[in-house]
Amino acid sequence: MNFIHCHRPFEILLAEDNPGDVRLTREALRDTTISYHLHVVPDGVETMAFLRRQGPYGTAPRPDLIMLDLNMPRMDGRRVLARLKSDPSLRRIPVVILSSSQNDADIQSAYDLQANCYITKPTDLDQFIMIVKEIEEFWAVTAELPQAAAPDDSPTEKTA
Repeated sequence: MNFIHCHRPFEILLAEDNPGDVRLTREALRDTTISYHLHVVPDGVETMAFLRRQGPYGTAPRPDLIMLDLNMPRMDGRRVLARLKSDPSLRRIPVVILSSSQNDADIQSAYDLQANCYITKPTDLDQFIMIVKEIEEFWAVTAELPQAAAPDDSPTEKTA
């Protein structure tokens, strides 16, 4: 399913501990033509709680896309990726790694753990915004995604 003619918002989970990158991502998505909800969690523990609908995330929707930073506190993105790709209820959610690391070992590891895409965060502000828009365009418009098992209409944070 793509979201051009969809009657529900595109659900994006951004797992990012850098407030500046969160702000830039929000800014990049502001001009989109797709209806979306952006949910932000600051670390891997919160990411897993959101995905498993635990604690304050009891009514969290299933994300259509996860944008995952590798280097986060409490549980890094590699451990998050390994856990969600080994969980039959979560493994079909596309995961885009958005990391500052250009290390070949990090890239190899992400793909070994079944990341759908690895993008190195550009240092240039305009390039960062362009990349986020391209991610949204590809995953929400171009790609066909599996339908969520149980869509949830009660987002924890709405941005649009």
